[in-house]
Amino acid sequence: MTSATIWIIIAFVLYLTMMVSIGLRDMKRVSSSDDYFLGGRKLGGFVAALSAQASDMSGWLLMGLPGAVYALGTGEIWIAVGLFIGTVLNWLFIASKLRRYTIQSGNAITLPRYFENRFRDKSRILLVVSAAAILVFFLVYTASALAAGGKLFNTVFGLNYHAALIIGAVVILTYTLLGGFAAVCDTDFIQGSVMLIGLIVVPLLAIAVTGNGAGAAEASGNAMFLNPFYDGGEKISFVSIISQLGWGLGYCGMPHILVRFMAVKDEKELNKAKAVGIGWDALSLFFACMIGVVGRSCLAQDLTATGDHEKVFILMILSVFTEKLALPLIGGIFLCGILAAIMSTADSQLLVTASSVTEDFYKGFLGRKPSDKQAVWISRSVVLAVALLAFIIAWNPDSSVMTLVSDAWAGLGAAFGPTVLLSLYWKRINRQGAAAGIAAGAVTVILWDYIPLVGGSTLGNVTGLYSLVIGFAVSLAAIIIVSLATPEPEKEIVAEFEKVQRG
Repeated sequence: MTSATIWIIIAFVLYLTMMVSIGLRDMKRVSSSDDYFLGGRKLGGFVAALSAQASDMSGWLLMGLPGAVYALGTGEIWIAVGLFIGTVLNWLFIASKLRRYTIQSGNAITLPRYFENRFRDKSRILLVVSAAAILVFFLVYTASALAAGGKLFNTVFGLNYHAALIIGAVVILTYTLLGGFAAVCDTDFIQGSVMLIGLIVVPLLAIAVTGNGAGAAEASGNAMFLNPFYDGGEKISFVSIISQLGWGLGYCGMPHILVRFMAVKDEKELNKAKAVGIGWDALSLFFACMIGVVGRSCLAQDLTATGDHEKVFILMILSVFTEKLALPLIGGIFLCGILAAIMSTADSQLLVTASSVTEDFYKGFLGRKPSDKQAVWISRSVVLAVALLAFIIAWNPDSSVMTLVSDAWAGLGAAFGPTVLLSLYWKRINRQGAAAGIAAGAVTVILWDYIPLVGGSTLGNVTGLYSLVIGFAVSLAAIIIVSLATPEPEKEIVAEFEKVQRG
């Protein structure tokens, strides 16, 4: 083991110790399921902003997106453009109104419970459909984070992928099990800061140290590498641009992001969070794309030849801080930024899934009434069970972070996005329409991405159209058609809707 590796290990140990310490501290605050899942609605603006964005981006931001740009060129930046537009619209048009509505509708602490309260659903069908969609797609999403963690430890320390997977999973589980939502948000605040600093500093230092800021096109062998209208050397199609921009549609349906809006203590803090969240998102997406470009000109090896393009940021840090500058401890801190991205999303996904099973299925659908202490321990058990299932999905070392995130993002966005949007802005939407929309969106994504319906290939592969785009459209249409074909909402529901609109 080299001295550089020892310094990097020290950085990781210090960082992980700090995360677990936060979980131990916040464990004292947890006395009910409301504390465990929503922090008692006491979240400050800055913490809410960085927690929402950090839990959103995951290892995808520091591995999947830079890797895609590195491999195929700037034609992949349309994903970042779509995500930025989606982030802005989510903060401006969803955040305040959703927080207000969840409080008005029975102080809901989960998205499925908000749907049940919003539509006065005594049949519990919305709880069941929503909880099922969350469980299925968050398993895949959590697996993507665990896979990213495995690749990080494997690349940096040369650990066996499966051993690396175990280490990452144990750390995430520890502070999530202990401190719940408060610990997740507090750690996300730190992790979001570390992520942003690393994204900005590393590519700029790489250019300064190597002097190879230009020449990405020549290094890639792709003359159109820097042309955003070419992807992998071929002119990008309209369908491809729409598919990449379509990632932005997912924001209004992401439970782990929306729950941050619900948890902010007041609308003044929420307004503060909007500016911080949008600014963080713009900087992080820009520099994540920049890493893919700079990596092409600054790294000697061709990572696409070995299928290691998603490791471009990791290898750039190792090259700059251990080989060029001989500052392995600083390099270790920036590598913790990648770990931060992974952990900040995985912990949120575990918590949302556990809240759905505990609050929506166990307490809501089954009608059980555990004590506050029992509810917290049931929730912790669910977190553990979900993590184990995600761990099994991530066991394959060839798992693509980008593919896993893409599938999960599409499923959640298509299932919940249109229902959340219309529940806040269309008073004619009813229980039947909401249930139809959630089911239609989820099923469309599954059929589009997983079922080989055309000559042994999926519709996604045949058309090249991202499943979120088609799933969102189908869900939206299902909500409108079914709502108009069934009875209007009760006067009480309409009155509540109008009250929320007035603020």
